Amino acid sequence: MSDFRSLLPRALLLSACLGLSAMAQAAALMPAPGSATVAKLAPTRVALAGNAFITSAAPDAPEWISYNEGLMDWRDARTVISSWVRVAQPGKFKISLKGTVPAGSVSQVRVSALGKSFNLRLTPTAGPFNTLATIDVPQAGYVRIDVQGISRTGPEFAQLQAIELSGTAAAGLVYANLDADWGYYWSRRGPSVHMSYSTPAHTEYLYNELTIPVGEDAVGSYFMANGFGEGYFGIQVKEEERWVLFSVWDADSGKTTLVKKGPEVVSNEFGGEGTGGQSYLVYPWKAGTTYPFITRVRPDGQGNTLYSSWFYAVEQGQWRFIATWKRPATNTWLTGAHSFCENFIDTNGFAGRKMLMGQQWAVNKSGAWTELNKGWFTVDPTGGNRQRLDFAGGVDASGQFYLRNGGFFNATVPANQSFTRPLGGKKPTVDLSSLPE
Repeated sequence: MSDFRSLLPRALLLSACLGLSAMAQAAALMPAPGSATVAKLAPTRVALAGNAFITSAAPDAPEWISYNEGLMDWRDARTVISSWVRVAQPGKFKISLKGTVPAGSVSQVRVSALGKSFNLRLTPTAGPFNTLATIDVPQAGYVRIDVQGISRTGPEFAQLQAIELSGTAAAGLVYANLDADWGYYWSRRGPSVHMSYSTPAHTEYLYNELTIPVGEDAVGSYFMANGFGEGYFGIQVKEEERWVLFSVWDADSGKTTLVKKGPEVVSNEFGGEGTGGQSYLVYPWKAGTTYPFITRVRPDGQGNTLYSSWFYAVEQGQWRFIATWKRPATNTWLTGAHSFCENFIDTNGFAGRKMLMGQQWAVNKSGAWTELNKGWFTVDPTGGNRQRLDFAGGVDASGQFYLRNGGFFNATVPANQSFTRPLGGKKPTVDLSSLPE
């Protein structure tokens, strides 16, 4: 666990004026009989840089979260800043805020958690541990802590770096506690989850169906249907648009090039997490509708591999050809079949999302269809390193594979396990030879 003192060289404890007498304050801080071990635990600093989100704000609100300093430009009383920690057992939380207040200023703010709210008076000269807001935590699981400004005499309410938690419920907390160089961007995005499928030798086509439940299509979501060893194909939620996205990575010794693309498809190169060829169709796909996807991978006999993908536009009643890409120095059929669910906008990492994967079928180079009903569920290092535990996957009540992440839910499903969905037994009614190009 990192020590966030290194993040707070100038930090002062911000006092909470709750109207407690000096005797009551002292009694609140005294350990109960038999609780000496808990009393000796150091308070846990939960850095806002890795754990806080702007969950409600006016369109022109100035607030933002810095990966190094925490909450910045806190001036708008309408803005709500929310942090989540996962509690290991019931108990009590004592909550304080760590940060700085502008010289000569006094701010009133509200801290809310588990149905209780406290109005706190913040000053530049507050002494350490003089008064703390205390709440009862009735059960294990994620606890949301909201902070909102009420009034201020200075240019901003405060610059908050952390929420400090102590008490019996603070032992064994799960929160983003790896330093900014490793994990704050990734932990703020939330855990990415994957379902891998075993395919027969010489698989040429992969067929899958996706349904995004209504209300689970948060902005920043990538619901990837057909992943393979060298790329991926799925649907995204942009801030203003919805995409059908098909990308193929570059080879180590050459660039992936476009062979052809479908009508209205945009193609370009991508970078960031690797480089390659990208193609997308702007299409208003809808939550609650099931969409089929087909990807084809085959060697061209000249030392390259060709990758093609199609999306069935239900509203139009037709297959839409996305693109064919050629990857050099590659000689392979379709391998590494998988689906994944991820968030690609870190400021929206508090939102939840879910995808259902219905039928999965593989077609080999001879044209034989095989239904794929076994999946292997995994999570990325954000979940594996216990920075976030809001991830799940498996088979849902409808008999479909599912993946879920974000939203700080408590029903975590352990990763690195296999799942088997019921066989449907009905081959999709699609003529692969007549797909448009």
